Amino acid sequence: MNFPEETDYIDIHTHGAESVPGLFSIDTLMAHEERLPSNIKGVAYTFGIHPWYLDEENQDELTECVRREAGNENVAAIGEAGFDKLKGPPLDLQRKIFEEQVYIAEDHLKPVVIHCVRAWDELLMAQKKIRPKTPWLVHGFRGNKELANQLILKGMYISFWFDFVLRPESSELIKSLPPERFFLETDGAEADIRNIYNKVSHDLGMSVDELKSRIRSNFHQFFLMTDSQPRT
Repeated sequence: MNFPEETDYIDIHTHGAESVPGLFSIDTLMAHEERLPSNIKGVAYTFGIHPWYLDEENQDELTECVRREAGNENVAAIGEAGFDKLKGPPLDLQRKIFEEQVYIAEDHLKPVVIHCVRAWDELLMAQKKIRPKTPWLVHGFRGNKELANQLILKGMYISFWFDFVLRPESSELIKSLPPERFFLETDGAEADIRNIYNKVSHDLGMSVDELKSRIRSNFHQFFLMTDSQPRT
């Protein structure tokens, strides 16, 4: 897979990313779409089945699509996969397909990017059952300090929801977390990742270049840490 340059801003989760000098974006592709890793050119992708677009009729087709595309060298991770209690099929189906995607990721020694809405118990139960050997990243996080630390203690990484992280009230959460466990993202919104880096670097009392270096180190750890012991 491709890796960011030393001075790049890293946008860990976006949709329809365009190549921009100085910015390394992980483009999120989904199995129900026509854009597949095998038929488009780009820098790096995640690829998986989003729970919003899953149903009883397409589950086998989408799962086979993920299995077929997972070995692509530019697929950096599987996902976004996960759980959503507000939108999507019954949780039993979400759980089944999430687990299948995790096992595909493990077969290819790739991490998993997670979508989770009001289903933290389900996510933690799945993590306890599977005991994954490759790391998980919860994208779009906008929860509280206690939840964030619970996820991190289970070995997960966090990427903050772009709108939430720019609010003043996010500062205390950001300062409370180990900086080696988080990423920043735009999620395909009309947000400037540089503004997000500026805000977070100010919260942490470090320069933007120092924050870039920290997140670049996190990037290498997340995408190369595939021989770690199972999480407890």
